[in-house]
Amino acid sequence: MPSDQDSAQNSTQSSNGPPPGDDGPGGRRLDVVCIGNALVDVLASAKDEDLADLDLVKGTMVLVDSLRAAAIYDRMGATTEASGGSAANTAAGIAALGGRAAFLGRVADDGLGRAFTHDIRSVGVAFDPTPTAAVPGEVVTGHCLVLVTEDAERTMATHLGVASEFGAVDLHDGHLASTQIVYLEGYLWEQPTATAAMREAIDIAHRHDAAVALTVSDPFCVQHHQGEFLELLNGDLELLFANEEEIMMLFGAASFDAAADAVAETGVLAVLTRGARGSVVVTASGPIEVPVAPVDRVVDTTGAGDLFAAGFLYGITNGLLPEEAARLGGVCAAEVIAHVGARPQGDLRALAVAAGLFA
Repeated sequence: MPSDQDSAQNSTQSSNGPPPGDDGPGGRRLDVVCIGNALVDVLASAKDEDLADLDLVKGTMVLVDSLRAAAIYDRMGATTEASGGSAANTAAGIAALGGRAAFLGRVADDGLGRAFTHDIRSVGVAFDPTPTAAVPGEVVTGHCLVLVTEDAERTMATHLGVASEFGAVDLHDGHLASTQIVYLEGYLWEQPTATAAMREAIDIAHRHDAAVALTVSDPFCVQHHQGEFLELLNGDLELLFANEEEIMMLFGAASFDAAADAVAETGVLAVLTRGARGSVVVTASGPIEVPVAPVDRVVDTTGAGDLFAAGFLYGITNGLLPEEAARLGGVCAAEVIAHVGARPQGDLRALAVAAGLFA
């Protein structure tokens, strides 16, 4: 099992079994298997006072039951539906770059579940679920109500539906045994059965010499699972994704620099995003600052972190150095924040070529 930053980087590029393009179980070796909540996003514009009236904290995500989800939906204006979910968005971004990605998540056999399955497969992501029998209003595919304010900030109320039942039965050993990286969504730690399944996925990945990455997902996830996340840094993870607020909260640090120093001591390759200030990659040789990619106008920040992770994961599994992979992450994030919705609409591969990252 890789145990430090150098071996983590090598495991994603050269020592991870068959290199990209070689045959593995079921075909070519995957770049990344993403595990997370399968959700359909329902997006609408909102004002700050709307958030206050709905008792929602701007810029955060809250889990809600079906009754509160219905009440919030009734208050929303015109909506747009799009398949989403953090790890699923990352898988879609990897596929858009030309990578080989699979997604593991649970859906119901309902309209939203069929739409989610169609959408993620249509962009080239492997997804082979066993849908749960639906019961209207009770057993449904998860959905996330996304309220986007004029400053492009997004506030989310998520009803997990059957996604909350994700468990070991939803793991796909064939995918997990034939990938370079397994990418875990921190939101799943809210669900006990999912936590157990992800620990099993970590074991399977390491038995097959894959690296394991975690995105801590949200400050509330850090608040709820700080001890578990810190424990994972003790040998279970090779890669960590977090933003500035999350990494400071995780280590109880008074400053970003102190948090970066603390994560460096773990030996895990960490990728820390700082919004308009770009990102910092914490490597064995020290922190590397990567400037933000330019964007003409920020429309909707939904999916920015997900697409940043997509670019980084694709880059690191396809020959880029960590700082180059972070540049690619910035390019992908810049594309997604320039329009409404959490999945790319432009040609990410062409943008990567234009940025000089690939020929």
